[in-house]
Amino acid sequence: MSGGSEILSLPVARYRLEWEMETRMRLPEYAGSALRGVFGAALRRVVCLTGEPECPGCGLWRSCPYPLMFETPVPVSATGERMQAVVPNPYVIEPPPWGERIHQPGEPLVFHMVLVGKALAQLSLIVFAWQRALARGVGPDHGKARLIRVVLVESQGEREIFNPEGLSLIEHFPCVQVPPWPEPSVVTMQIITPARVQRDGSPLGPERITPRDLLVNLMRRVSQVMELHGQRQISANYADLAQQARLIDARGRLTWRDWTRRSGRQQQTMALGGVVGAWNLTGPLEPFWPFLYLGQWLHVGKNATFGLGHYRLYWN
Repeated sequence: MSGGSEILSLPVARYRLEWEMETRMRLPEYAGSALRGVFGAALRRVVCLTGEPECPGCGLWRSCPYPLMFETPVPVSATGERMQAVVPNPYVIEPPPWGERIHQPGEPLVFHMVLVGKALAQLSLIVFAWQRALARGVGPDHGKARLIRVVLVESQGEREIFNPEGLSLIEHFPCVQVPPWPEPSVVTMQIITPARVQRDGSPLGPERITPRDLLVNLMRRVSQVMELHGQRQISANYADLAQQARLIDARGRLTWRDWTRRSGRQQQTMALGGVVGAWNLTGPLEPFWPFLYLGQWLHVGKNATFGLGHYRLYWN
């Protein structure tokens, strides 16, 4: 295969979680890490049966929902260099828009979550864990919120699939189908949250990042997620695609946006900035189209599970 044309669809869905504040909640300017932290802690409390301090040493490591979501094991059958690095998890948390804010009682709180593959089958458990998390509290004020409903966001519209009064989830079978190559003259990538794309271990700023850097990173992420969580291997000549990516041109204005988070596990403050802005891509983009399209759900760059590297595509 000369490009990404084999990628036709992926079991992936974006859900909007709508809440009503019960107590005052103060969120940082970017809440992705804070939301991920409380959700992960709640999910572990709900599902952990053994109380082991570390998942890899537990006999249930490969069957428990918590490591499936947060510490995805490398499958025994996985091969290739692409599986020797960090294993991607099957979710992305998309927090409220950038900007520190205080939510008062009675006000709404809205954020999204993307689930892939086997994680979709855990949706009931995931919603329950979110309810437990926000009942316990988020942020320095331990603000609490009540879930109003969960909405499936699709390209053709939206569907409410859960509200607490309905008690159970409405059955649905989400899958994103990659549309045919639209043959545009320009594809615009609007990068909404910092895309932390690295080369040789160093994050790339607006003056250094190239279309090849971004596309190689994106192809790696999409192919890994497809293999691990979409239960499908993509046969592609990635070396050839990496060479073709050098022919892509990018115009527009990217800027650097700094963001820091406090890591409880490492007990240190981590800098996780990246590029944001609009990039107009031209050139032989067709082989990269499926990767670009699916990346709108999967994001690009490091710390995608926090919601970094979120982008949308526009074309004409």
